Amino acid sequence: MRLRRTRLRAGVVALGVAALLTTGMIVATTAQAAAGCTVAYATTAQWPGGFTADVRVTNLGDPVNGWRLAWAFPSGQQVTQAWNATVTASGSQVTATNASYNAAIGTNATVSFGFNGSWSGSNTAPSAFTLNGVACTGTTGPSTSPTVSPSTSPRPADPMATVAAMEPGWNLGNTLDAIPDETSWGNPLTTQALLRHVRSQGYKSIRLPITWSNHHGPAPDYTIDAAWLARVRQIVDWSLAEDLYVMVNLHHDSWQWINTYPSDRTTVMARYTALWSQLADEFRDDSQRLVFESINEPQFAGTTGDEQNYQVLAELNAAFVDLVRDSGGGNATRLLVLPTLHTNADQGRLDALTAEFDALDDPNLAATVHFYGYWPFSVNIAGGTRYDATVEQDLIGTFDRVHDTFVARGIPVIIGEWALLNWDHNRPGVIERGEFLKFLEAVGYHARVRKLTTMLWDAGQFLNRTTLQWRDQGVYEMFKASWTTRSGTASSDQVYVPRSGAIPAKSLTLNLNGLTFQGLWQGSTALANGADYTVSGNTLTLTPAALTRLAGNRAYGVNASIEARFSAGVPWRIDVITSDPPTQAAATGTTQSFAVPTQFRGDQLATMEAKYADGSPAGPADWTPYKEFWQHFQPDYAASTILLKPEFFAEVDDGTVTLTFHFWSGARTTYRITRTGGTVTGSTT
Repeated sequence: MRLRRTRLRAGVVALGVAALLTTGMIVATTAQAAAGCTVAYATTAQWPGGFTADVRVTNLGDPVNGWRLAWAFPSGQQVTQAWNATVTASGSQVTATNASYNAAIGTNATVSFGFNGSWSGSNTAPSAFTLNGVACTGTTGPSTSPTVSPSTSPRPADPMATVAAMEPGWNLGNTLDAIPDETSWGNPLTTQALLRHVRSQGYKSIRLPITWSNHHGPAPDYTIDAAWLARVRQIVDWSLAEDLYVMVNLHHDSWQWINTYPSDRTTVMARYTALWSQLADEFRDDSQRLVFESINEPQFAGTTGDEQNYQVLAELNAAFVDLVRDSGGGNATRLLVLPTLHTNADQGRLDALTAEFDALDDPNLAATVHFYGYWPFSVNIAGGTRYDATVEQDLIGTFDRVHDTFVARGIPVIIGEWALLNWDHNRPGVIERGEFLKFLEAVGYHARVRKLTTMLWDAGQFLNRTTLQWRDQGVYEMFKASWTTRSGTASSDQVYVPRSGAIPAKSLTLNLNGLTFQGLWQGSTALANGADYTVSGNTLTLTPAALTRLAGNRAYGVNASIEARFSAGVPWRIDVITSDPPTQAAATGTTQSFAVPTQFRGDQLATMEAKYADGSPAGPADWTPYKEFWQHFQPDYAASTILLKPEFFAEVDDGTVTLTFHFWSGARTTYRITRTGGTVTGSTT
């Protein structure tokens, strides 16, 4: 079917060329047109060895359709990644050519593009530019340069440039995908002000996860509810008006009904194609900044294994590509995004999608995977409390596989969702803040150098959509910095000191990430190197005198915050915390309601182990003694308790279980519980 359609289109093109030759029409003609331009070139970010530039070209002459901007770098800089234009270079000479969607520049109109580049020695901005061979001097005059007349057929897009221009991206999560309606999962109605704010924060694209299951009629037409489609249309239009790229999909439909495809091919395919046919028709003539994603996290029931899973996913993706392309208009070249099985980045999944790309032979496709980090760290289970070498290697391995499988072959990749699964303002403490910041910094860097576009999954845990404020401004600042540069971190963002007695020196290991350490500050006051701290290699040591001063009256909790500054990126905040070893007391309760009385005394809970008398793991996830934070246990600092959840006791045998509570200061407490049916008793001995 694809081969027949390709040949047909080739025949149409051949006939079109013949007609042009017969009638004597020429695409490029010589005209005495007024020409002139100005160029605003700005370095918007710079770091050791790299920089980001923004280029704005204003056409002062007659309208042009098709443009080439040329310049010479005076200091040997090189372009490494561009968006909204295709950039090529020969030595110091650089040429930027329009993308398919920004070829036309009217009189006094402006087009912009940007790029990341590398430099050494100096980064002097270029001072002379030409537009289609005409010097940009701010004046106009006649031009005999060729002008390009508009084409009547869609120009091929540059998918790599489109996906690069979408970085960074943001998900409107738990909203249009919520079941049954937009506000069902706790988020307010989406407003244009929200979308404008997202754009103002530096995001270039927005993913609109949309669940259609509850918003269409019965077979055979599966007509989408007019009100729902109008609401989706409104949010798409608002987003495009804010100059955002927009990606829409079929979201929770994946597990609500698409997953039954292997056993009910006729019904599922009819429903799937009916929905995408309506969406393709609705958005046919929209901007090329609108992108379609076939299915979110595809998964299938009743198959014989992955080989069959790959086959049925390929069938659905092929049907999606065919019907969108056949709908014509802007859909003929619209960027289409195809997921791996489960949107997972294991090599087998990547290879299967690669085979799909080869079979489809469509130049305007992108691949998508999701990334939520190393699972034990992402949910805090199995002792996964820190961003350590295992977590980082999982990240690097994933991004390397994706890059080597797709990007290296010219196929762009969108990390359509990323975050840590259990980082949530409603579940504080699951992931320690400093460890989370290290993860964010690393994701930004490793994705950027591999040319992967990232789209943050935000279901309301990052941006408060009511107040339009970040729930943690420091988390956003780390997001933002990671788009263009690295930031320094340290082995911890906490230094614990005792409530009484002498305070010893405390050391942290600096993670310089290629930067240089610039010193410590408390607010606008610089701490004294030598008197307040010392640095030996990558070891930062705070002196007893400085810690004693910073701890003040040593009330339990955070007494002071200082920050380590580096040559680029955001500072690393370090909290000075006073604590004593936590204490606990005996308690009685039930498997439905049991709490360990705990005086935290300034400390914070990191994780909990549970073991039977023979040393084997107790409770859920019996492959590890370390239980899942919040799912199985939860601190309540205000009530001075640690709750043991019914989900924990649901898999605990009658008898004695020894619990070990690990705190971030390094302190540990041992607590024994005894279960007898539905009754639970606990003691410290």
